Amino acid sequence: MNRRETGSRYEKFAAGQLEKRGYEVLAFNYRCRQGEVDLICRQGGVLVFVEVKYRATDRFGAPSQAVDARKQERIRKAAVHYMCSRGIAPDVPCRFDVVSILGGQVEIIENAF
Repeated sequence: MNRRETGSRYEKFAAGQLEKRGYEVLAFNYRCRQGEVDLICRQGGVLVFVEVKYRATDRFGAPSQAVDARKQERIRKAAVHYMCSRGIAPDVPCRFDVVSILGGQVEIIENAF
């Protein structure tokens, strides 16, 4: 399995975990020139942009540590693009979550950045 297939597999897994917690998945892998968002969801009245990170082991640290400032900025820009392209008002509440998958352990970090 290549990296893209692995990523897709764990994004689908993460979507299932989020749905169990009341999230509604609106989009997978939203891409634009500014960046990419793995999952776009709604939880209640909040629009949630989700980054999914998977690692088989913690040899290189926790998966969530890979969401550095540069990655966060690209996700923010893609989120703005998504909202503008869909005509979503800028005053709609939104947040950025990270789903960290380490082996079989799942951690959902709300308001990660």
